Amino acid sequence: MNDLWIILTAALVAAACSLVGCFLVLRKMAMIGDAISHSVLPGIVIAFLISGSRGSIFMLIGAAVIDLITVFLIQLFQQRGVQTDASVGVVFTAMFSIGVVLVSLYTRQIDLDLDCVLYGEIAYVPWNIIEVGGVNIGPKAIWAVGFALLLSSVVIGLSYKQFKLCSFDPALAAAVGIPVLLFHYLLMGLVSITTVASFESVGAILVVGMLIVPATAYLLTEKLSVMLVLSVAVGVVSSIAGYFVAYLLDASIAGCMISVAGVMFVFAFLLSPTNGLIIRKIRQKRGLSGVIPESV
Repeated sequence: MNDLWIILTAALVAAACSLVGCFLVLRKMAMIGDAISHSVLPGIVIAFLISGSRGSIFMLIGAAVIDLITVFLIQLFQQRGVQTDASVGVVFTAMFSIGVVLVSLYTRQIDLDLDCVLYGEIAYVPWNIIEVGGVNIGPKAIWAVGFALLLSSVVIGLSYKQFKLCSFDPALAAAVGIPVLLFHYLLMGLVSITTVASFESVGAILVVGMLIVPATAYLLTEKLSVMLVLSVAVGVVSSIAGYFVAYLLDASIAGCMISVAGVMFVFAFLLSPTNGLIIRKIRQKRGLSGVIPESV
């Protein structure tokens, strides 16, 4: 049963991250998850200083607030002409550094860092359960990540056309009256909720990796709806296969899951029917061989 809980949690994380990750890949912001994973440190320190507790709910609230501030700053710098990658790098390193300073100043005698209060280990999921009225209703991670997946599914489902247009052509979206900035922050809010809910349960490696999984689907299709389905499928398959690879090798579960996802990306990069490197080379050779040389 423990194996099932771990696989189910990983599959939920994969699905939740893949949904929002598709739009991040299209917007060339795939590494925003990595930025969020580093920038939450000041949030958990401030939450601890205010509440005096290392309880998960306070840490999650603090992390979520800082995530939104991080997204706002990245967007602000982009609007002022700073490139996306530079904006992400500057903001998350600055926020992480602030967190390190706060830890060194105010929590020297306390075991308070990202590993002990926010970053989880998926192998421990079956033992972190929720009880209601003395009844075990399952691991906490299932409920937290499941809520994030449900919220993202509902919001994206209700505003699919707006998200799609804002991702492909924000200028056209603004021209037809869609509040582009609002949907940007709405997407970033979903990313923050998904990542923070997943961090505590499964750790940063799995979350950041699953946010980039849609890059594989991006190579396989040119339709967003198909990309969403393929992204979820690739994430779920990576979770299941990665767990059994980890079992056979006695290695890190999260590491093996993302390694499998990486192998799938390589196969897509080489063999994609539309964008595959090998397929393109074959087509080029066939095209050249089909050329009739001019007579001299």
